[in-house]
Amino acid sequence: MAHRNARLTEFGRLLLVQRITELGWPPAQAAQSLGVSRATAYKWLGRYRQHGRVGLADRPSRPHRCPHALPASQVRRVLVARRRRQGPHRLAWRLGMPRSTIYGVLRRHGLSRLAHTDRTSGVVVRYQRQRPGELVHLDVKKLGRIPDGGGHRAHGRGKAARGRGIGYDYVHSAVDDRSRVAF
Repeated sequence: MAHRNARLTEFGRLLLVQRITELGWPPAQAAQSLGVSRATAYKWLGRYRQHGRVGLADRPSRPHRCPHALPASQVRRVLVARRRRQGPHRLAWRLGMPRSTIYGVLRRHGLSRLAHTDRTSGVVVRYQRQRPGELVHLDVKKLGRIPDGGGHRAHGRGKAARGRGIGYDYVHSAVDDRSRVAF
């Protein structure tokens, strides 16, 4: 999917390329007709000539390689050491690695909070019902109605202001445990 500020979708890119290759439009004119720069037109034309129609698809922005990434063996060392229920500060000292590196590894693997794991087994503690509607969380919030012209802050809490029969409104909310549908 194109980013939200992109002028051209895959269809628009194909239209641009077809105007240039099949209809013989100059790239500058084709670019102007679709509201993009000439450089953008040449970029998509080059990708089309190199890869065909597949070249007009969106590419992930993730890098092809990351030479400074932590090796898998060191990641395993951090995760194994975490099973001893020690925090990143102690793990950093024990493993001879920066705390920020330890934090990053634990966060990526969902082990950043000791409270999220079971004390004895180290397994992540989460519950979720098997079927929608099996467990519904209900909440009721009582809201006092404020009269026209303001409430007790504007008029005080005197006897004259009391007993106007304004009352309360109630907000009821329900969340399904399985599907997380809220009503």
